[in-house]
Amino acid sequence: MGQIISIVNQKGGVGKTTTAINLAAYLASLGKFILLVDMDPQANATSGLGIDYNNLSKGVYEALIGEHNLRDVILNTTISGYKIAPATLNLAGANVELVNLENREFKLEQSLLPVRNDYDYILIDCPPSLGLLTINCLVAAEKLLIPVQAEYYALEGLGQLMNTINLVKNNIKPNLEILGAVLTMYDKRNKLSEEILHQLYQYFPNRIFRSVIPRNVRLTEAPSYGKTILEYDPKSKGAKSYERLAREILDLTNLNY
Repeated sequence: MGQIISIVNQKGGVGKTTTAINLAAYLASLGKFILLVDMDPQANATSGLGIDYNNLSKGVYEALIGEHNLRDVILNTTISGYKIAPATLNLAGANVELVNLENREFKLEQSLLPVRNDYDYILIDCPPSLGLLTINCLVAAEKLLIPVQAEYYALEGLGQLMNTINLVKNNIKPNLEILGAVLTMYDKRNKLSEEILHQLYQYFPNRIFRSVIPRNVRLTEAPSYGKTILEYDPKSKGAKSYERLAREILDLTNLNY
């Protein structure tokens, strides 16, 4: 069965979607079958892979509410072995519309069951909030990857995120684990980045990835062309950092074969 990893941080602009798109690409390039689930109503992961969500008649939302099987909404990307369950504009109302449904916290987990055996990894790009969609992402996952931006306010809100994770772990998903935190937008010339890295170890002792994602113009340019960094500029520093992160995750999850 595929391992399900939610990429989560309720703080926006931390490189969460960039990490989701590009980590998935490099895991696929290393021979794994990957499904990326876009659970963010902004649909940045969908558009970042060159898919116009305005023209989609169905996506993750329709699978959550039972209108479609998730397998019916999954699309191919331009990379072999890499598929996406896209977000549509309808996902924006899901936080409200799911409230009255029975077992509302389990809708994503239930949707993933029929396709789980099709993939080595299912990566979930979570919305930048701690609402019902994010709760669904936490409940569906086995492991969590937390991108943290190397900026002054980076650790603000991490305590709230950890409280939410612990609530889900204690009340719904006892086997939920934090795979680790990855530092993004890192600038080694900036002393503040070093301080953030040091503080991060206090939150996640022994759970900081060695791979650090640098602040890199090519990483920010790639989505505007509907491409991953693997396709856009595989020789860039950003590309090499995501390749290292993918290899680290293969080692940590025992799928490096």
